[in-house]
Amino acid sequence: MHREKHSIEKIGWLRAAVLGANDGIVSTASLLLGVASANATHQTILLTGIAGLVAGAMSMAAGEYVSVSSQADTEKAALAEEQAELHADYPGEHRELTSIYVHRGLDLALAKQVAEKLMSHDALGAHARDELGISEITTARPLQAAWTSAMSFAVGAILPLLVAFMVSSDWAITAIALSTLISLAILGGIAAKTGGAPVLPGIIRITFWSTLAMGVSSGVGMLFGSLVN
Repeated sequence: MHREKHSIEKIGWLRAAVLGANDGIVSTASLLLGVASANATHQTILLTGIAGLVAGAMSMAAGEYVSVSSQADTEKAALAEEQAELHADYPGEHRELTSIYVHRGLDLALAKQVAEKLMSHDALGAHARDELGISEITTARPLQAAWTSAMSFAVGAILPLLVAFMVSSDWAITAIALSTLISLAILGGIAAKTGGAPVLPGIIRITFWSTLAMGVSSGVGMLFGSLVN
């Protein structure tokens, strides 16, 4: 059997990976820039970055797991309800599926035939896909999302942290900001290309909002650094 591969099939892990890596780079870079702008020592900057990496990765994993688990629970409840409806009123569910196909453009006779064939093969699967919008592609996978988010966050966070480790405090702000924008532009392009979306809008979107986040963090660091000192 021939099965075409489409970019939409990657949406589950791609979303978690891009979100995690982007958050890792932006969060850690913004944190480092905020501390560096407050005239912190090089040791303090590095310690802050490491703490941000660990805390961010754990937070991403926990948040993604809880969020996607809630989605999975909702899907299970909807499928259980649909299964009960199939047991209670099979003909009514057949009419409901027929109506869906009619609204999609089939004539009534063909819609009835399609609904009958699909329900005889897998009644719950047919209603899950065509009535509830639940398919193999969109099914929630909490552990996969949590693991992908945590690992991608850590990988993203390492980039600005390595830059901060290699340069002195005098050059930290400039080096971290430039390297972060370059890595984010590359990430945005890869994510857009992998998902089959236009590359340039993806790059512009991710760099614009990331620049804003880093700018605000630096401003806050400078403000409170001057107040404390």
